[in-house]
Amino acid sequence: MIYLENICKIYETPRGKVEAIKKVNFHVEKGEFVVIKGPSGSGKTTLLFSIGGILQPTSGVIRVDGNNIYSLKQNDRARFRASQIGFVFQMFYLIPYVNVLENIMLSAGLPGDGKNQERALELANNLSLTERLKHNPSELSAGECQRVALARALIHQPKLLLADEPTGNLDDKNSLEILKIIERYHHQGVTVLLVTHTNFADSLADRTLYLKNGEIHE
Repeated sequence: MIYLENICKIYETPRGKVEAIKKVNFHVEKGEFVVIKGPSGSGKTTLLFSIGGILQPTSGVIRVDGNNIYSLKQNDRARFRASQIGFVFQMFYLIPYVNVLENIMLSAGLPGDGKNQERALELANNLSLTERLKHNPSELSAGECQRVALARALIHQPKLLLADEPTGNLDDKNSLEILKIIERYHHQGVTVLLVTHTNFADSLADRTLYLKNGEIHE
């Protein structure tokens, strides 16, 4: 599902070049649950965004489900990303002035037709959000906000779920709840790549990689 070959990402700063990712090589098989752990500033988010087609690396090759994503034109890459990859972020990124159901659908760029609404309602039920559908994000707990964000990521039925510190703003109880939901969808065939600096996901992962100073260690 994911293939990385000699991935480097260099940022130009007023103080000179910063090498965030250094010749990273690894792969993730279809159906795997892989965790990448590392401290803040180790390059985890840069690596995840590169895999997701958001941040082009300085050099190297990234293939997702057989597609060299940075050989695609920008619009084609955006369509591929929207249809094949689900993203979950630490900060939720919900639209504050619309309700839960609208967040699940509008944030995913979906028209409000019957089929899409049926899928959104099904996800909301699976994620215990049915009683919150008409509430705005300001009326939700942090755990509920992350469940809405997870529903938004899953509504396209993506093959790959990329999660960037999905428990970073949650307490222990809600962290475990979110991870169990991710694990459930993993068992339904979704490939999961999750980056974190905590140990919460260790028992769920098929494999754990460590990122330190921009370099991957098994």
